[in-house]
Formats: sequence, structure tokens, C-alpha cells
Amino acid sequence: MSALLEVAGLAKHFPVRRGAFGLVSGHVRAVDGVDFELRAGETLAIVGESGCGKSTVGRLVLRLIEPSAGQVRFEGEDLLALSDGAMRARRQRMQVIFQDPYASLNPRMTVGAMLGEPLMLHGLAKNEAARKARVGELLDLVGLRPDHARRYPHEFSGGQRQRLAIARALAVEPKLIVADEPVSALDVSIQAQVINLMRSLQQRFGLAYIFISHDLAVVKHIADRIAVMYLGKIVETATTDELFRNPRHPYTRALLAAVPLPDPTAARERTLLEGDIPSAMNPPSGCRFHTRCTFAREACKRDEPALADDGQAHATACPYWPEFPPPAVLAEAANRDADRIRLTRLQAAFVNNQQREAS
Repeated sequence: MSALLEVAGLAKHFPVRRGAFGLVSGHVRAVDGVDFELRAGETLAIVGESGCGKSTVGRLVLRLIEPSAGQVRFEGEDLLALSDGAMRARRQRMQVIFQDPYASLNPRMTVGAMLGEPLMLHGLAKNEAARKARVGELLDLVGLRPDHARRYPHEFSGGQRQRLAIARALAVEPKLIVADEPVSALDVSIQAQVINLMRSLQQRFGLAYIFISHDLAVVKHIADRIAVMYLGKIVETATTDELFRNPRHPYTRALLAAVPLPDPTAARERTLLEGDIPSAMNPPSGCRFHTRCTFAREACKRDEPALADDGQAHATACPYWPEFPPPAVLAEAANRDADRIRLTRLQAAFVNNQQREAS
């Protein structure tokens, strides 16, 4: 199957201006050479810490901001070569869901006007009756009632507002939706409802998602493939099952180790990252992660690793990953440490009880 979306060498460098004359003193390399593909009906999750450039990638794909370099092809067409008018027409097939639904919904427009506007702009409703019918259908698709069309955004809860944002994205019958942290502002129970809604809509309409998130626990339930970003670059890509079962890059291991477990007594591998993310204005030479990596060696400071595929759709930007202890071994060591700590605590509690009884 040919790719719906192809991204190659995508980069965005924001100029930093200082002084009274606004002279450029440097560039923030928010995205610095990103490559990936997305097939129809597939979900690619882009994950990483805040500031890694994942949200910028989503905006670059939609040309909400213009890239500094690279290529974006959608359905075989080079989007960066299109005029503003032609790009506006292509956005009928490419939509976005933002993180904060209240900020992205016009508070002065009713839900009916908000959902009806893109229908009129793209000529998808022949008359007022057709527009109202389509608005009612969209509300029903996302689990809301047709009479909600008369309300304003402030009259809805956070979860309902995000459903409205999804309905607005669906209004023009897109093929691709960029979902930028779509559930991070919602309660956990509401997150599950919205994720289930997005999955059911994907199956029904064959949608492709770019799902941007920092929460791997959420990503696990919706993504087919995951791309891990660090400081403007992708450091690992794999299918969701493979990445959770066999993380290779040290940064990916650290992210997975931070995912909370539902069992408070369970122990797991803990990888603590030292220091902060380096400045995107002056990223480290060689591997950008070497300043925080426990496995770093001298070559990592000098040579920038390429994202190398193993031939089984698992690519890693670290040539030394085969030498690292497998995740299972690290988990066993963590479990042994946890058992030792629990035993020490039990012994301490026993001694305290003995002392209280003696007194």
C-alpha cells in the first residue's frame, strides 16, 4: 500500500532576534531533519518530552507554519509547492485537533454555526437545510444531541468540547487528522471515552491520525506505530507492540520507565535522566542525547548517529543498542532491588514493634 503522507528531511529553524534593531543572533532548531511515512487508516504517534519538536512537526505537515527545509507529500502531491489558495483547498482533506478545545473553539459562535462554517466554505452543503442536517449528523457521530447546535462552547464540559473539536475536524470529510495532545487536558475517565471515540471514527471512515502526545500510556491504546523524538530529531520508530516489548534507544527506555503502573507494589526498571534538555539553539555535537545517556561513550560526543532500520520496521538512532542489557534483565534487577527494599522495611517495622512492646 502506498503512503498517504510522506515526510522527508523536514526542518524548522526559528530565528532569535535581539536588540533594538531585531538582529538575528541565532536559530532555535525546533525540528531538524525528520522523516516518516503514514498509510491510510493508520495511526502514527509522535512522543517525547516537552520542547522536543513534536507539535511543530504536526503544524509543519499542515503548513500552519512554513518549514525551513524538507518535503511533505500528501497523496503524492508536494504540499510545499502549492500556492496559499491551493493549500487552503487541500486542507479539506487534512484537519487538526488542538490540545485545548476551549481555546480552539470560537466562544462567540454557536455550535451549529461553528460546524456549519467549514461546510459552507468548502461547498459541502447546498442550502441551509442540508447544512443543519449535516450538523446534526456530526453531533450524533461524536455522541452529542442535535439540539446542542444552539449552545455556545462555554456551556459544555471539557470532554464535550473536545468532542465538538473532533466533530469540526470531521465536518469536511478529511483523510488525515493531526491530533495535538487531544486528551492531555481531560480527566482520565474522559480520556478513555475520547480515545475510544477516535478509534471508532477511524475504523468507520478510514482516517489516518498523527497522534502527538507525551503520555505513552495513552499512546499504547491508539497508535499502530510510534516515533520517539528528542531535541528535534526522531531517535526510534517501531510498531507499538514492538516498542513496548523491546525498546532500544536509551531515551525510549527512560520514557517507558516513567509510565506509571496500575499496581503500586509492582517494580520495574527505572532509568533516571540527569540534567535538563540541552538548548535547541546550541544542541550538543554528535548524538544529541549523549549528555544525559548512561551508556554514552566518547564516539557519541563526536559522531551523529543515523536512524538505522533493522529491516523489520524497527529503526534506532543508536549504533550501540545491541550491547545494552535487554529490558527484561534490567527489569529483573529492579525487581530484586525492590524486594530487598521491601524486606528491609519489613525488618525495620518488626524491630520498631519489638521496641514498643518492650517499653
